Amino acid sequence: MKLNDLELNPGSVHAKKRVGRGNASGNGTTAGRGMNGQKSRAGSKTRSYFEGGQMPLSRRVPKRGFFNIFKKSFAIINIEDLDRFSDNEIITPERLVQEGMIKKVMGGVKILSRGNIKKKLTVRAHRFSQEAINKIKSAGGKIEVI
Repeated sequence: MKLNDLELNPGSVHAKKRVGRGNASGNGTTAGRGMNGQKSRAGSKTRSYFEGGQMPLSRRVPKRGFFNIFKKSFAIINIEDLDRFSDNEIITPERLVQEGMIKKVMGGVKILSRGNIKKKLTVRAHRFSQEAINKIKSAGGKIEVI
């Protein structure tokens, strides 16, 4: 067998359906769209989730849980990240944004206790974990709640 001997299976290739070219073509009059209804009209489009006016699935299924629209999200910083600053420096949320450690202040900045700190720093933030307070104070630093 050679490449020039290959043939397509009979019936595997069909001519393109030419709709709306008269009744003799077999696809005249309604052009394959059936009789009446929304989908037979010109410019007819429906959303992929549209169910013909039936109550959509997204509204039929029961909703679960609760979404608190008043929830505050905090920008998180760990103690180990603060060790890059020099001694006796004042660290504020604006400074953290400026250094690129957080993208934005959001609902506030919270300092958590992962890692260790060896420098005396004055840290100003909205929230602190108790362990973070202990670590900052034991290193000789101060905390200030904004």
